[in-house]
Amino acid sequence: MIRFDKVYKRYPGGHEALRGLSFQLERGDMMFLTGHSGAGKSTLLKLIMAMERPSAGQIIIHQQNITRLRSGRIPWHRRNIGVVFQNHQLLFDRSVFDNVALPLLIAGLQPREVGRRVRAALDKVGLLHKEKAAPITLSGGEQQRVGIARAVVNKPALLLADEPTGNLDPELSTEIMHLFEQFNQVGVTVLVATHDIALIQRMACPVMTLRDGIAVEVPRENMLDAL
Repeated sequence: MIRFDKVYKRYPGGHEALRGLSFQLERGDMMFLTGHSGAGKSTLLKLIMAMERPSAGQIIIHQQNITRLRSGRIPWHRRNIGVVFQNHQLLFDRSVFDNVALPLLIAGLQPREVGRRVRAALDKVGLLHKEKAAPITLSGGEQQRVGIARAVVNKPALLLADEPTGNLDPELSTEIMHLFEQFNQVGVTVLVATHDIALIQRMACPVMTLRDGIAVEVPRENMLDAL
């Protein structure tokens, strides 16, 4: 599903965000990605989404070498990936329903199919009764669940989450992670970037820790030292 083979990412000015990173995440697996601020987590996610190109190495997603992906194929590549952000990135001038429907409208689905999929996604995250609400009226946890519904409404094979619980209390964080587990249990590959070590330690998923752009082995009980 995801394979990085000796991937380097060097930005203008000489900063190396990733230095020879190699790892593999199999189809249907769930993994946490952690490390100190600036360790390379966000760069890794951007490379998967083809928002950035590697300076060297190969990246294989869905059996496609995306280092060779033509610009015109990038939108097609991203339709197979759902993304959840820390700050939700919801459109506050549109309803909950319209926010979740946006990826389907971009993909050109018929209105009846859009309605069916949006309501199924909202039901999955427990917000079907809020479909007509304005996002500004929702709590932070509810807004994040709207973001998750939008990320999965297009039935992606891969779900990425960048600090999805950063603004939530521990109870809500646990609820969000249980949602990710449920999607993983039906075959969605899930990669979650997070600083929430307490949350990681409560779950049994494998963890990749980055330090200055390199994957390092860190025992779960010592993870705080890596941040």
